[in-house]
Amino acid sequence: MGFPDSGTLAVVSYRLGRQDGVSVEAGKWAWAFGQLGFKVTTVAGSGIADRLVPGLAIDAVVDDVPALRSEVADALSGADLVLVENICSLPLNPVAGEVVAATLIHRPAILRHHDLAWQRPHLARLGAPPTDTAWRHVCINARSKRELAARRIDADVFYNCFDPNPPLGDRTSGRTALGVADEEFLVLQPTRAIARKNVAGGLRLAIGLGAVYWLLGPAEDGYDRELERLIEAAQGRTRVLRGPAVADATMADAYATCDVVTLPSTWEGFGNPSVESAFHRRPLAVGPYPVGTEIRNLGFRWFEIEDPKPLASWLANPEPLLLDRNQAVARAHFSLTDLPGRLEEWLARTD
Repeated sequence: MGFPDSGTLAVVSYRLGRQDGVSVEAGKWAWAFGQLGFKVTTVAGSGIADRLVPGLAIDAVVDDVPALRSEVADALSGADLVLVENICSLPLNPVAGEVVAATLIHRPAILRHHDLAWQRPHLARLGAPPTDTAWRHVCINARSKRELAARRIDADVFYNCFDPNPPLGDRTSGRTALGVADEEFLVLQPTRAIARKNVAGGLRLAIGLGAVYWLLGPAEDGYDRELERLIEAAQGRTRVLRGPAVADATMADAYATCDVVTLPSTWEGFGNPSVESAFHRRPLAVGPYPVGTEIRNLGFRWFEIEDPKPLASWLANPEPLLLDRNQAVARAHFSLTDLPGRLEEWLARTD
């Protein structure tokens, strides 16, 4: 069965229109399909979408499965092609994934896998994503492709893509709002606070650099108490800032405001700051997450969170060649402007 090269595309996920990684990346693919002439509509359990179906939300308790099936079928009824963003990949609401999969049997669909059940320890017992002869699978790293292949699911790799010429952020306003002096170094961790984001590693890096630590996102998944414990333990060794500098600040503003970006995570499906930092010309210090090694091997030069001395030396005498190299690698492999053409070629290939 061939895939349509025009018509209506429905994007469906647990949540859309927010700043979480899946929402952000789903928005980029929606834009790319729009560039190809598709009319795009969005369906989600929560967030901002053309059609909200609360039973699809991550934390939804589904008491009436037939009613949810009817609602999802109606929401997706007019779509020529459906892009399924992680809702059939990571079973955070298993009923939602099962309903979406059942609705799409024998219909052209793209299942885009940002995370897979076995990549989360508490979900490792659960099985592989559903599949159908009318569907095609996409993942965001080669590791997931190999793991899907081991479960007899063929998938293609599309790395996350980014604006190769992002807007310049407002450094002065950000630092003034945060109370960070010109001579102070500011380490930005642009993530949420959950266990796998390794806030402790980010704090250790800031302490080792004698820098201010800035955690951009909130605590989630019951991590509030542990976060407060970590911050309390760091008192007197680093100053901790939390949340956006100002209410309407953009990610470009955040990157402009900082001196160093850190991604200390132990696991990421991709880890957008790994590439965003390159486009925004900021040095990056990373943790040991496995997919990071795959991305780094494309040519990036990064620092290690557990060894602050090389980064401290670089900050004392910044070498633009490192930033030039990282920016060039990012443009070669992760440019959003290349995505519509790549998708057009991929859609044209029929198994």
